[in-house]
Amino acid sequence: MTQPTPVTPIDAESVAVTNRIGGTKVGVDAALRKRLMDVCAEISDDPGERAEAGRDWWPLAIGWATRGQVPARPALVARPTDTRQVAAVLAACNDARVPVTAAGGRSGVCGASIPVFGGVSLDLCGLSGIGNVDTTSLVADVRAGTFGPEVEAGLQDDHGVTLGHWPQSMDLSTVGGWLACRGAGQYSNRYGKIEDMVIGLEVVLANGTVVRTGGHAPRSATGPDLTQLFVGSEGTLGVITEGRFRVHPLPPGSGRRSFGFASFADGLDACRLILRRGATPAVLRLYDTTESDRSFDHGETNVLIVLDEADPGLVDATLAVVDDECRGADRLDDHLVERWLANRNDVSALAPLWRHGIVVDTVEVSARWAALPGLYRAVLDALGGIEGTIAASSHQSHAYTDGACLYFTFAGRPPGRTDGSDASGGDAPDGEHDAWAESYYTAAWDAVTRSTISAGGAISHHHGIGMNRARFLPGALGTGFEVLASVKQALDPNGILNPGKLRLPSPFGEMEWPNQGARP
Repeated sequence: MTQPTPVTPIDAESVAVTNRIGGTKVGVDAALRKRLMDVCAEISDDPGERAEAGRDWWPLAIGWATRGQVPARPALVARPTDTRQVAAVLAACNDARVPVTAAGGRSGVCGASIPVFGGVSLDLCGLSGIGNVDTTSLVADVRAGTFGPEVEAGLQDDHGVTLGHWPQSMDLSTVGGWLACRGAGQYSNRYGKIEDMVIGLEVVLANGTVVRTGGHAPRSATGPDLTQLFVGSEGTLGVITEGRFRVHPLPPGSGRRSFGFASFADGLDACRLILRRGATPAVLRLYDTTESDRSFDHGETNVLIVLDEADPGLVDATLAVVDDECRGADRLDDHLVERWLANRNDVSALAPLWRHGIVVDTVEVSARWAALPGLYRAVLDALGGIEGTIAASSHQSHAYTDGACLYFTFAGRPPGRTDGSDASGGDAPDGEHDAWAESYYTAAWDAVTRSTISAGGAISHHHGIGMNRARFLPGALGTGFEVLASVKQALDPNGILNPGKLRLPSPFGEMEWPNQGARP
């Protein structure tokens, strides 16, 4: 069983780690503990394990780790190894009115798997492995705790098929996390996002009832699609224990292209026209000049990289369309695609920057083609207008016939500092810096999200909502938010499933943020 990968060490002995986020913290009494021991393969209240279960890859929490803090620890970690145990744990916690936060690889960057009200952290990594694979119908069952490399190794080596889901967090994330946050892989133009791949689920409700949705036959008209109800619900409506997916034969052909455009808007238009003509290269990624310089040493242009994999005839036809629509751009060395492939999953720079006082994060949003050039400019202008910003850039990472995802990166540090040191000249940020970092971080997220909403875009494309975006969700959904709250009440009347997320009402009260005005 693969375990989650911590983003950075916690600078404290495990027994001394404290919660950064205040509010109610629900404990586990002796009676519930005994019941959980009787039904679950493993439970633990070890301080170190509780501390690790109290955080994910949310960048804001990296700075807190330098203070020996995590966002919020559970009272207990439960590690089931099958669906029956998951159901028994949920039933017990539901009876006791104790919150349960499902977690897998904890690679999320918005705080979705943080147990903000304590209770039980439900570690699903023990539910791993590939079940039945129907290579005739191209359908495969995969358990929720399976990490990305295990998924592809098992499908490719044993069955000659691929899911085609290649997120940047491939090594860190699990199938359940992909489904819970509506994840996207880097080859999504060819294979789709995770919601396009999944056709059925096994889900455990708050009272322990096991539900199976969809997946029996293609494109059925048997009422609403309950599978999609749970995809993207981030553990607030039920705990996903297994998914049934469309898979694909291993592609026998591939091709690559690289181009340089005079402007980011010109590159976006080329991407739009490629998709408009029905070509769907697996990878179609456009970088502005800042990111072209950082990633490819081509700061003089806006780099577009193209990669496709499919039947050779389809690859040739796709690249012919790409060449035609990029005919006004500069042709660059196709080795740039290999360079991207070699570095595409590298996240090693994130923690060191935060630990040296640089506030950095990425924000992915989506909008229609007509809105994207203006949105790109509006976001960069808004970020540049925040005091302390030292860098702001973007790339287009996932494209469709109606629009695309823009992936923004921002970095900031306190005005007057020329490096990442604290105010006294030390090597690490101080407490005063923490307050500034939280304020700047919130302002940056506000700037990106408000510009996106003004452009009519979606406030998240594939990272999900968690805590970080929760304040924006009611406005983004409008009157639909009350429908979501009603569904939550119907499926989880005691409110035990991942409370504090998606801005849904919680019976455990409100979270208490460490600094007034900094409410990620």
